[in-house]
Amino acid sequence: MKQFQGAIFDLDGTLLDSNGVWEQIDKDFLGRRGIPVPEDYVKTIAPLGFHAAAEYTARRFNLSEAPEQLMDEWNEMARDAYHNRIALKPGARKYLEFLRKNQVRMAVATSSYEELFLPALERHGIRDWFDAVVTVSQVNRGKGFPDIYWRAAKLLQISPKQCVVFEDIWEGLKGAKDGGFTTVAVYDLYCREEEEKMRQTADHYIRDFWELL
Repeated sequence: MKQFQGAIFDLDGTLLDSNGVWEQIDKDFLGRRGIPVPEDYVKTIAPLGFHAAAEYTARRFNLSEAPEQLMDEWNEMARDAYHNRIALKPGARKYLEFLRKNQVRMAVATSSYEELFLPALERHGIRDWFDAVVTVSQVNRGKGFPDIYWRAAKLLQISPKQCVVFEDIWEGLKGAKDGGFTTVAVYDLYCREEEEKMRQTADHYIRDFWELL
């Protein structure tokens, strides 16, 4: 790839090897309520922010709890994994080091929740490597739209044309492409069903970050 001035990273499934944790949480959370996980559930909530995903879940399954209660339950289920166990994706740390060495400004653009992902970034010693952190809750629309990537680029003070976006979900790639960014699809086991669709949408496709080194 050409030399970019800015790089914007999704976290879950892109930098953090965390999607397996969320798959289990979905099974356990709905299982407690006697509900099997629908085939389209994960795909539907992936582009949403944490609160929007909770609203959707409560509405879809006609749950009596408020979205905030669902979020608290999800947080409790995920906290230990994010604070203590979740690893970086293969080659991710070395690639981030490479970008820092080459003075590429970096940002996070995630659908996750700061209470979870910030401790994970801090544990890996990379929290301060990012010049901006943006969550879906800070913009009007989810990751099927460019809003979160535009905000990240604005905070980096770099135009979309000079930024590359790394994502593991098709909706994120589409939103970034529509916003004028160069896109890189990052393979993740839990998004493999959309692999071909992602290949067709993204400007580049990688199995892991070692390919970029």
